[in-house]
Amino acid sequence: MGPRGLASALVTGGALRSDWLPSFEAVPRELFVPDRIWPGIANGTKQNPVVHRSKDPEAWWNAVYSDIPLTTQWDDGRHEGDGLGSVPSSSSSMPTMVVSMLRDLSVRPGDRVLEIGTGTGWNAGLLAHRLGGPNVVSIEFDPDVARGARENLRRAGLAPTVVEADGRAGWPTGAPYDRIIATCSLLEIPAAWLEQSAPGAVIVAPFGTEYGGEQIVRLTVNGEGTRAVGGFTGGSAFMRIRQQRTERPPFDEYLHGVPWPADGVRSTTTLSPRDTGEWFRQFVIGLGVPGAFWRAERYDRDAYTLWIYSRDKQSWASVDHERDRTEYEVYQSGPRRLWDEVEAAYRWWDDQGRPEHNRFGLTVTPDAHTAWLDRPDNPVPGRD
Repeated sequence: MGPRGLASALVTGGALRSDWLPSFEAVPRELFVPDRIWPGIANGTKQNPVVHRSKDPEAWWNAVYSDIPLTTQWDDGRHEGDGLGSVPSSSSSMPTMVVSMLRDLSVRPGDRVLEIGTGTGWNAGLLAHRLGGPNVVSIEFDPDVARGARENLRRAGLAPTVVEADGRAGWPTGAPYDRIIATCSLLEIPAAWLEQSAPGAVIVAPFGTEYGGEQIVRLTVNGEGTRAVGGFTGGSAFMRIRQQRTERPPFDEYLHGVPWPADGVRSTTTLSPRDTGEWFRQFVIGLGVPGAFWRAERYDRDAYTLWIYSRDKQSWASVDHERDRTEYEVYQSGPRRLWDEVEAAYRWWDDQGRPEHNRFGLTVTPDAHTAWLDRPDNPVPGRD
């Protein structure tokens, strides 16, 4: 496709607007992509086999100028070799997502911007071209990734400030900021970002739930840096900021050495576990069921068990799905009835007419995150 073809596709699709087009053309993605990459897919989180620039330059070029994410690091840099690692830990984000989030940021001439998650440096480069290097600070936690980004930016003739630090703390040296953008998924918006925001500042970030699903939120900060409110603008699937990753304990820790179903209480449900699995539905469920996550154990003929666990290792639930069934067996154990919570969250969303992302919003204070439907005084119901 090449740079012009990708720009044309993004413009046609409505993601790339005229105000960002000069920067997009002046800061080519190829300068920010390493020689070895694992191309992703447009709709999902899986990666294709490695592509080497030296071994297959045409495939590398085509990947760079396709509207897909490109994994550039696995397992926080511990992965070696050309195979797929366990967990992607750095990437060049999908171009549609990059320019859409920059559009949401609504930068103005002279704005000071803080970016969390430098990655390859492409996003920081686009911001620096638009606003000038002195107005852009980008934080990267991984020293090797930060060094690579600095070299990429130098080669592109751009000079934003790139610092190695924990992005949750922001960068008070450069505050206050008119705009803050995160290129990593968050379970919580750090209070430090609000504190380092100028009055009326905008924060754009991928906000996920522990249960699953993720949406881009666009928040406006009040004059005191104590409250930010805004709506969700669209789906996303970014890598989680490292300090907010959640552990996934083995199931045996919940059974305490007793064979399943242990002390689980049996019941049935008419809600198919399949109906709860779509990305946005996971997000809505996660808003109402905090501190819980799921796994699936798959069998033949489309049968599987949906396991739901609490973060505190005290509660679990299992729901068995079989093809052509209308009633499903449930077991639940612990102080929380996790399937009941999941079903209640799903039923609430269904009763509201299955609202889409643009009807949801978020209010953030130093002490709480409150999701709401349609307006801030209408919170999403859930477990306190």
